[in-house]
Amino acid sequence: MTGQNPTVVLVHGAFADGSSWAEVIDLLRARGVEALAVSNPLRGLAHDGDYVASVAGQVDGPVVLVGHSYGGPVITHAATKAPNAKALVYVASFGVDKGDSALSSVESFPPVELNTSLVPQQFPDGDGSDTEFTIRRDAFASVFAADLPDSVTATAAVSQRPIAARALGEPLSVEPAWKTLPSWFVVATADNAIHPDSQRAAADRLGSTTVEVEASHAIALSRPTEVADQILAAVTAIS
Repeated sequence: MTGQNPTVVLVHGAFADGSSWAEVIDLLRARGVEALAVSNPLRGLAHDGDYVASVAGQVDGPVVLVGHSYGGPVITHAATKAPNAKALVYVASFGVDKGDSALSSVESFPPVELNTSLVPQQFPDGDGSDTEFTIRRDAFASVFAADLPDSVTATAAVSQRPIAARALGEPLSVEPAWKTLPSWFVVATADNAIHPDSQRAAADRLGSTTVEVEASHAIALSRPTEVADQILAAVTAIS
């Protein structure tokens, strides 16, 4: 128990941005919980984790770090460098241990539609270039957000935040924060980006308090109440 109301720090994953948390933020605020959506750089696991740690560390008081998808590995790294991080919530997420990358953590599970729907593009990186990925526009809805209206997915498909290939392939270089902090997990059972069985295995590995929700990968938008409820459970546990 911290004795002070924590702030919820929300970290999006690949192909999304902070606006994906909008309805969750509204629900948290309605319950008197402040929330902050971080802009995840999506450039590399250690880089992104250090950035999120710097944001979280400058919040006054304790924080609950929440990560969606690739944001899960990011908060796993970030919480090791933010002393005020007191709990972790994983939402339709990868669950990595030291030495694992997002990609290696799901290698033993059945392939998902995302695997054949990625479009590689080049971006400038210092004196050279590197590869980043988006989801093919015609596949975006079925891969990422099959339970959202076409009007929403059509806009989301053309406003994706690309993720650097190295971010998905970079191993976690620190002891994961979930070994010392309590964690919660929301499994999206209709996810075509991260196989639901890999999410279940991750939740078990992390020892998380887990709920399963019939939802796509875009669960924070399609089922915000269930996501907010799991975050509130974490907030209550450390308040």
